[in-house]
Amino acid sequence: MNRFHFSARTDWNLKPNELSRHVAEHRRQGRELFDLTESNPTRCGFEYPEEKILGALGLRESLAYNPIPQGLAYARDAVARYYTMTTGQHIDPNHLLITASTSEAYSFLFRLLAEPGDHILVPRPSYPLLEFLSRLNDVELDPYSLEYHQGWHVDLSSMEKGLTRKTRAVVVVNPNNPTGSGILPNERKALLAFCRDREIALVSDEVFIDFEFSDRPGLPGGPSRMSATAIPASLDSETNRLRSFIGNTEALTFCLNGISKMLGLPQMKLAWIASNGPSGSLAPALERLEVIADTYLSVSTPIQCALPLLLGDVRETMREQILTRLRSNLRALDQRVAQTGGLCERLIADGGWSAVVSVPRILSEDEWVLRWLDLDGVLAHPGYFFDFEREGYIVLSLIPPEPVFYEGIQRIFSRIEKALE
Repeated sequence: MNRFHFSARTDWNLKPNELSRHVAEHRRQGRELFDLTESNPTRCGFEYPEEKILGALGLRESLAYNPIPQGLAYARDAVARYYTMTTGQHIDPNHLLITASTSEAYSFLFRLLAEPGDHILVPRPSYPLLEFLSRLNDVELDPYSLEYHQGWHVDLSSMEKGLTRKTRAVVVVNPNNPTGSGILPNERKALLAFCRDREIALVSDEVFIDFEFSDRPGLPGGPSRMSATAIPASLDSETNRLRSFIGNTEALTFCLNGISKMLGLPQMKLAWIASNGPSGSLAPALERLEVIADTYLSVSTPIQCALPLLLGDVRETMREQILTRLRSNLRALDQRVAQTGGLCERLIADGGWSAVVSVPRILSEDEWVLRWLDLDGVLAHPGYFFDFEREGYIVLSLIPPEPVFYEGIQRIFSRIEKALE
């Protein structure tokens, strides 16, 4: 028996769950799999502009090592131009910090903002990554609820209830993964006031903000009911579009983004923190973040040198491909859900790469996903993976190739219909 002492922060249950065991056996047997959980864009059949990407990575400047903690000046200038182009806001490049990933950015911010045992408010449901990052950084997570009523909404009362004297920050994911919910204008104002009045920070994870659509009833640019008949690439309405928290001076705010989702290049490992807020708290935050980053110096020079080129034509090429895929798969999903005659419902969303579907609760989520995998060769995420508060949801990735997605959803909903005959 291994009696070596390891840190309690890494004492996870690493035994594979039943679904993981079934997936491993499915693959061991070489059976066909329609993977509707796939979130790796490099495995989804997109056509990357290879010459432009590889050319950008081959610049002579990459041969020189210039260890600047905040990131190379031309990389930060490129990010500042991105924000000017997409938000109209002029961002001081000195308020930007280049990191290797948004996970690293979260860790830097948790270290900046919290003592061991301090608390961070986080949304529920959401992606489970923050649970691991919080434990590794010795902070506690307190959930606040995203409630669903003809669209997702931040439950501000649950945020107030979750507040403790040790709360140091609120995390928003805008749009959220997997709900696809953005922060509405009234929620934005309330969140900034909440953080300002309590002198806590706001961390806005915006990695999916380039991938916007809206089907909230009654919103300009969105259809009057859940449908994919009119899913725009973005909304023109200033009041209802997904908006970054960049540029605000009301509360100390950190906006996270990067090229993993924006360019479909998770392997390139580059993200950033854009810091903004009142000068009295912003200046010391930037000074301390610089020291944290200087301790690691983790971002490679070639990808920083490539960033100005990547955020130009490559971004537009990849964004258009991914948006086209999202719209196509959403149309197919909504059409197939409609054929169930009300047995299932695709929940309204604002953007992102996922769709949430409610399914009949005649079986548990585990029973449904195992049945689809074992009988139909389709893999879907159960809702509990994302900490939904009740049973009856599945989460589907919207970026698999159309033929894979179409066949997968046909098998899922055919199985549901047969079960209820």
